[in-house]
Amino acid sequence: MVFYPLTRRVSPADQVATMRFSNRRSLTAAAAARVLVAVSIAGLASESLAVESLQALALTRDRAILSVDGERRVLRIGQVSPEGVELVESNSAFAIVRIDGREQRLQPGPVTAPVGMNDPGIAGSRNSVVLWADPQGFFHADGAINGRTVRFLIDTGANTVAMSSRTARDIGLDLSQGQRGVARTASGIVGIVGVKLDEVTVGSITLYNVSAGVVDGDHPPQPLLGASFLNQVNMNRNGQRMELIRK
Repeated sequence: MVFYPLTRRVSPADQVATMRFSNRRSLTAAAAARVLVAVSIAGLASESLAVESLQALALTRDRAILSVDGERRVLRIGQVSPEGVELVESNSAFAIVRIDGREQRLQPGPVTAPVGMNDPGIAGSRNSVVLWADPQGFFHADGAINGRTVRFLIDTGANTVAMSSRTARDIGLDLSQGQRGVARTASGIVGIVGVKLDEVTVGSITLYNVSAGVVDGDHPPQPLLGASFLNQVNMNRNGQRMELIRK
C-alpha cells in the first residue's frame, strides 16, 4: 500500500514557527514515528476483525446452513465462508467449525461451545435431524432421492412426496413404470404419475420404497416432503425448531 502525504501551503507564520525548532531532524523522526504508530494501530484493528455472530440454522450430514454475521451461508465440509468460517464436521445434531485456527461446536440455536479433546458428541444423532424455519416460517431440508441431491420443502398437507416432472428429469427418475392419474392442487386439477422411490434421504434418515407423485410441469419448484415420508418418522415441533426422529 502506498501512502500519499497531504500537502498544504506554508504561511509566513508557519515558517517562523518552524525556525524555532533547533533540531529539525528530530522533528521529522518524531513525525515519522507518529505515522508508523498510526499505521500499526490501524493494522492491528483490521487484524482483530472477527465473526461477531454465528448460528447454525440447519444441519445435515457433511453440510451446514449457517448465519454468519447475519448472512446465510451454505457450507460443505472443507469449505470456507467469505467471513473465514470453515466447516470441519457436520451431522444432524451438531457441526464443528474453525475460525482463525480455533474450533467451535455449533448446535442449532445461538449458543456455541468450544470443542473438548474428549467430546463424545450427541447420542442418537444418526436417527434424527433438526430443522429450523426460514424467515417465512417454512421448513426446508437438504436430502436426496435415489442418491441425487435435492432440497425438500416440508409439507404436512401433502399426502405423498411430490415433485415436478422437471425435477424428475433432472434427477433421472424413470416414469415409464409409473401409474398415471390426476391430482387436485391449489392451481386446479393436474396430471400426475405415481411412482415408488428406491430411497429418500433427509439428513441422516433414509427410508426405502417411498411413494411419490410426479406432477406435470414445473411445479412445485422444489420437491415436497409429504406424508409418505413423514408418517414414518416422529415429528416434534417447538416454535421455529422441528426435529424428525426415525421410528
